[in-house]
Amino acid sequence: MKQSNRELQPVVVVVGRDSSSSSSSSDSSPSGLRSDSDFAFAFNNSNFSDRDLRIEILPDFPYYKHDADAFSSISDWARNRKRRRDDLRKDEATVEQILSCHMPDSDDAAAYENQDLEPVAMIEESPPVDGVDPGRPDDKAGEPSNVDALAGDEELAMDCSTVLRVETLHISSLLLAAKSPFFYKLFSNGMRESDQRHVTLRIHASEEAAFIDLLNFMYGRTLSASTPAALLDVLMAADKFEVASCMRHCSKLLRNLPMTCESALLYLDLPSTVLMAEAVQPLTDAAKQFLATHYKDISKFQEEVLNLPLAGIEAVLSSDDLQVASEDAVYDFVLKWARIHYPKLEDRRGILGSRLGRLIRFPYMTCRKLKKVLSCNDFDPDLTTKVVLEALFFKAETPYRQRSLTAEEASGSHRRFVERAYKYRPVKVVEFEVPHQQCIVYLDLKREECGHLFPSGRVYSQAFHLGGQGFFLSAHCNMDQQSSFHCFGLFLGMQEKGSVSFAVEYEFAARSKPSDDYVSKYKGNYTFTGGKAVGYRNLFGIPWTTFMGDESPCFINGILHLRAELTIRS
Repeated sequence: MKQSNRELQPVVVVVGRDSSSSSSSSDSSPSGLRSDSDFAFAFNNSNFSDRDLRIEILPDFPYYKHDADAFSSISDWARNRKRRRDDLRKDEATVEQILSCHMPDSDDAAAYENQDLEPVAMIEESPPVDGVDPGRPDDKAGEPSNVDALAGDEELAMDCSTVLRVETLHISSLLLAAKSPFFYKLFSNGMRESDQRHVTLRIHASEEAAFIDLLNFMYGRTLSASTPAALLDVLMAADKFEVASCMRHCSKLLRNLPMTCESALLYLDLPSTVLMAEAVQPLTDAAKQFLATHYKDISKFQEEVLNLPLAGIEAVLSSDDLQVASEDAVYDFVLKWARIHYPKLEDRRGILGSRLGRLIRFPYMTCRKLKKVLSCNDFDPDLTTKVVLEALFFKAETPYRQRSLTAEEASGSHRRFVERAYKYRPVKVVEFEVPHQQCIVYLDLKREECGHLFPSGRVYSQAFHLGGQGFFLSAHCNMDQQSSFHCFGLFLGMQEKGSVSFAVEYEFAARSKPSDDYVSKYKGNYTFTGGKAVGYRNLFGIPWTTFMGDESPCFINGILHLRAELTIRS
């Protein structure tokens, strides 16, 4: 690489990052240098270096803690980081003024933009002479140079030039370019900095330890950081300087540390540039899985879950294993959370429409609840119409088509057709008013769900209505009273609503091999009062082992198809 001994005027160059580089960057470059080689022996060794990296340490904000290992908790680290990010956003206008004076007039400038992180100044070493750059013959004496433009505002000059101390390291531009697209672009983009022996990098004091650790990793693939806070600092530095291999390494180390709700929420609240990086996806996925598992049973942690931030509630509600009574309960919970965190209707509609609405699986809500959705003011009317129609169309599909739609979404991010592990199993209901009040209820149970009923378990269906009263089905594993063996039973119950009595004709049926048609199993009449149930302890007339066996005629493609027909006769 060409080196220049010319005395050049300092030029501030924006060193940001390409917004897509973190997710697509590899750890190699056209240099052909292997990314997995160990060059620790060459770190800060002049015999193996072609550049001098001059690191100017700038002061942090007064309250910012410098030592990541000194934080009392990972939340302490997060609060300090967030304060710093907020202050940097406030100072964005000032930063833009500085950069506008010193941005190179080049199409490559866009590649160095980074609005989420503070800009880092790369400055050529040599000072100007009387405001004229002797290394640029086209400069005219007496005309203002870049440094004069900066000095025109004393406050801006102070912000840009206050330096606590300077550290100098010997570096290999070839090695750094091979490990980082940022350094590769810096050393090969044809700008004057690519020809200079001495390059100055400005970082804040809080970033120094992480940056030095990052350089060590680029040479020797090892880190001294071991605590979550220190590893997060290195991760942030690796993101800024586009060292994907270090981001993956930090992500792996953080995943191997004990996860807590506090740390999981922090990993999901990292800056957007970090979250979008492919190298960090395994960490964020682990954080989401931890939260989903920890808050699996929402009823036990209702207050905690209601206080979760948006990223946390999204992780919990995205889970298929969420233990809730029904999707109706999920809908009610989402509304409650949104009303707490977004008291303004306009903001609430926005977050429900863009983020939370897609987490509600409307096709598994009851028709009664879907009617209430249509009149809910919290959602945009166009959105409610869309999701309710989609849910009703799904309910009207044949079981085969429903399974096809579910399979199509099973591997995607939107899982509105995927059924959760509800406490009350969804049912499909067909209602008739004439010639009699009648309803036909379909309940499907998976083989594994039935297996979990042994030896004395039971599973309940969602409520359905007939004649203004709520009913439910319940499947049991019972002990046959006559033969003393376990068997499968099905029961019909009426929800408790006063002392109203209902005389109901009912019939239980199930699909069976080899015809795969519904076959009647049991008929009866019963006068229901609140809380009463009726049914048959051994619906199929066979022992539990035969019912669950590989040759069982009761399961078709792993599904037990049950049907109950209820009729009220005048």
